[in-house]
Amino acid sequence: MPLPGPLKNFLRGQLRSSASGGGSPPGRFRHGGPDEPEVVTTRRSRALEEFFLDIRGQSGLTILDLGGASQENVNFITNLGHRLYSENFLQILHETFGAGGTVDHSNPGRIDFFLRQALDYPDDHFDGVLLWDSLEYLAPALLHAVVARVHKIARQKSQMLAFFESDDKLERVPCYTFRILELSSLQLTQHGTRPAVQLFNNRGLEKLFADFQSVKFFLTRERLREVLVRV
Repeated sequence: MPLPGPLKNFLRGQLRSSASGGGSPPGRFRHGGPDEPEVVTTRRSRALEEFFLDIRGQSGLTILDLGGASQENVNFITNLGHRLYSENFLQILHETFGAGGTVDHSNPGRIDFFLRQALDYPDDHFDGVLLWDSLEYLAPALLHAVVARVHKIARQKSQMLAFFESDDKLERVPCYTFRILELSSLQLTQHGTRPAVQLFNNRGLEKLFADFQSVKFFLTRERLREVLVRV
């Protein structure tokens, strides 16, 4: 008997995450050493709330989560009556390009391979995309290829939720796991830090998403900038 879509995608994410070994959550690699303990915080997210309010009253929509398979996210989104596809975006990134601090993201063959591994979906397939902080891991050539591919697989007028560090001068930035607790509440688990590959100010984000309908910024007390992008 074939597995239901959400369960199949959750299990696929779990299988991909098992290759990393250790206890890191799906989709995340521990970047810090033993002197960098995990830090768990809960925060209100106005962008997350608006993301879900935008699709209120609808059911049977298709959502893509690039943060890896999370039972909390699976439960929350499927309980709203939607289908969830989970991709271990960062694990596929590290398996394709290596997990070192200086990574070459400009090789066209590897970029094409990565897109086929991480974002192999039909055009206009998703009604929403949870990018989380994944775009900050990508150097320019791969970044623009990923943004262009997500633009194709997301339906017109859908929204993408992304997080970016507000300080674009940092040399190292936290590595997070994102778990949905409620409509406007997130649990963030920091797993050490990582070298800053590419950070943005507001103008840089507007240029990055120039082909999209709109970019909306949400002010927060923390260093994470919440961004909603309308396809």
